[in-house]
Amino acid sequence: MPKSSTSKVSRKKNKEGILDLKTVNECNKCLGAETLHPQASVINLDGADLRQAGVKFEFYAVLLIDECADGCCCCGRRYYDFATATMVFLTPGEVFRLDAAGALPPKGLLLAYHPDLLFRTALNRHINDYTFFFYRKEEALHLSQRERRTVVKYFDDINEELHHPIDAHSRTLVSRLIELLLDYCTRYYERQLITRENKNRDLMGKLGRLVDHGIEAGLLSDGHGLTVDYCADRLGLSPAYFKDLLKFETGKSFAEYLLHKRLAAAKRMLLTPSASPAVVARRLGFASTQQFSFIFKKLTGVAPADYRFSSN
Repeated sequence: MPKSSTSKVSRKKNKEGILDLKTVNECNKCLGAETLHPQASVINLDGADLRQAGVKFEFYAVLLIDECADGCCCCGRRYYDFATATMVFLTPGEVFRLDAAGALPPKGLLLAYHPDLLFRTALNRHINDYTFFFYRKEEALHLSQRERRTVVKYFDDINEELHHPIDAHSRTLVSRLIELLLDYCTRYYERQLITRENKNRDLMGKLGRLVDHGIEAGLLSDGHGLTVDYCADRLGLSPAYFKDLLKFETGKSFAEYLLHKRLAAAKRMLLTPSASPAVVARRLGFASTQQFSFIFKKLTGVAPADYRFSSN
């Protein structure tokens, strides 16, 4: 891989001091790398020295960060995480700031590829399935030594293919290698959820209390109170990470989880003499009493009115 050095090319910064890299070629020039393909590049970040407040990539960017100070938590690493290397995934147009010392890490690798590279490829059809591209920097992936070796192998394989003269197979082969890299990262993120088991259990406990309190407070009555964004924000997570964590821990989507909570609340409320099915339906945010009755009976086997009667 080419070793980067800070280039003297003109850098386009906005008023916030953000370096805006619109093309892969601009990125290569800025970081002193050779352009082997106009839509993809693997760049060695050793020696990169960007002092801007941040860098905006107008294309997909996958960062492998090899050096972080001990105890560094700028990418969310904690004592229960591996500390060999860190990976961050950025969608086109996203701004990245490593920390106050610099926009990019002092050591690592950068895979940059333009969305146009994926045109008519298998990866283009499901790129959004790699939900970690929508995580916050603080929800980064932390690798073991073995995982890092595998990731670096795919960076190397991509770089080797980029050195091949461009032909009719280039787009397909490069996109497949990127897809394999992302598939391994999916595996490693799932492993990270396992190694964070205790932390995740705490988060699920907080979620349960948050939703129960929101139901009691009547946040569902307008149909908008308890949402993915609402819950993720109060747990300090991105919506994408929150949904993936919930699915991993419970096997349920947020809609399924919330319905389960609403059903449990409905059972409690129906035991209250003043809470008729109509009152319960309205308080729990169902569109109508008929919808509530249909769902309640489908999931419990009895109608709400019969449930009240049989429990008295």
